[in-house]
Amino acid sequence: MNINTDAIDEVALALLYLTLHDRYRAWKGFDRDVLNRLYERGFIEDPVNKTKSVIFTEEGLRGSERLFNQHFVIPKKREN
Repeated sequence: MNINTDAIDEVALALLYLTLHDRYRAWKGFDRDVLNRLYERGFIEDPVNKTKSVIFTEEGLRGSERLFNQHFVIPKKREN
């Protein structure tokens, strides 16, 4: 089976936004390979440490919020 790791990474980055705390931190409850790819792409700081959270880069935080809104936020209906 071929797996689209780019799609997995995009959704993981979006879901990290759900656990955002302390302005730039998110709980790191994802597969290590996913977190390592996000690190290699410059979205988070090095995830290999003893803390239970990762730190977003500026680009990663913007991307996480944008992808979360794109995939999971339902637009409000306009009233006439």
